[in-house]
Amino acid sequence: MNASNQRGALSHIRVLDMSRVLAGPWAGQIFADLGADVIKIERPGSGDDTRGWGPPYLKDRDGNDTHEAAYFLAANRGKKSVALDIAKPEGQHLLRQLAAQSDVLLENYKAGDLARYGLGYEDLKAINPGLIYCSITGFGQTGPMCSVAGYDFIIQGIGGLMSITGERDDLPGGGPQKVGVAVADITTGLYSTIAVLAALAHRTRTGEGQYIDMALLDVQVATIANMNMNYLISGKVPQRQGNAHANIVPYQVFAASDGELVLAVGNDSQFAKFCDAAGCPFSLDARFRRNADRVRNRAELVPLLEDVLKQRTVAEWVALLEPLGVPVGPINNLAQVFEHPQVVSRGMRIDLPHPLSGSVPQVASPIRMSATPLQYSAAPPTLGQHTREVLRERLDLSEEELERLAARGVVGS
Repeated sequence: MNASNQRGALSHIRVLDMSRVLAGPWAGQIFADLGADVIKIERPGSGDDTRGWGPPYLKDRDGNDTHEAAYFLAANRGKKSVALDIAKPEGQHLLRQLAAQSDVLLENYKAGDLARYGLGYEDLKAINPGLIYCSITGFGQTGPMCSVAGYDFIIQGIGGLMSITGERDDLPGGGPQKVGVAVADITTGLYSTIAVLAALAHRTRTGEGQYIDMALLDVQVATIANMNMNYLISGKVPQRQGNAHANIVPYQVFAASDGELVLAVGNDSQFAKFCDAAGCPFSLDARFRRNADRVRNRAELVPLLEDVLKQRTVAEWVALLEPLGVPVGPINNLAQVFEHPQVVSRGMRIDLPHPLSGSVPQVASPIRMSATPLQYSAAPPTLGQHTREVLRERLDLSEEELERLAARGVVGS
């Protein structure tokens, strides 16, 4: 275990990460950031699918593309890569030995796939009853679609998110839109982390491991949140509203004189402060005094606000409203995000040493802990970077045995 991780909140936990792409690796990276010893199992020769999901690729010291795609680098920090062919009996044997020493196993194979190799939950539970085994799939382990592959984009459609995301159908550009990042994957990674942590807490009391069945579709449906309840309470199917909010007005994008801004008025007091600062009487109008009134009379209020807001620049509105506690902000691109004083102050950009490029940029975890601060132990690994180290230290394999396994293609050379 890395000495730098000894103070991490999860420095006593060993995680076997058999997942690829994003949902599972995102959970694995959170565990690594929290100090867990995370071993990433990858297919020899190709590894995680996202290693090839580029460009862009990380540049080497001479400015040439490496085989490390930016996508892979987003979700695999702090892990040790072991290239192991689990389709071979010897690879399965090694995996079982590693699982016997692990607290947590993350995997996102199709339902039932690992059981074919003798690596399902029941197989590994027999040798490690305390193992917490978390399976992440598109549709879960049960139900009529359990054998169907699930991708974030498809899940955003099936799970209802795209039905409420995008411009209104009656406006230019109207129609369904996916979110700009794979939110079903990311949120499933977060929920999976929460579930594993809960299972670890249960194990401290009972010594008992357990199986966790996580599905992207379940998470997507759950995270529709208030829009779910709008439908279940009213019986009315929510429609796309662009950048407007279904339950709060004004809470949307407006055009200033030199660009666009977000105005997110969350209560009646904030609306009154906005109107006073802007020099408009709308908060005195009975149609707009309360939020419920503003929601009902959205069509009348929004054009009036549009006329007011285009009279000043984005910076002028931010300078005017922010000190009053009226939520307002610019719409930044990513270059502006990483130059933003608050983002810089919070240390959200970090750089870690990398064997191919010298260093690699990373985005820090948003978790801030006082007693067990996060420590970033290592950059995302190259394929099989730690194969021999892990098998030698964990399983006490000799160099001769490692050479034999590499020659047979069981492990990466």
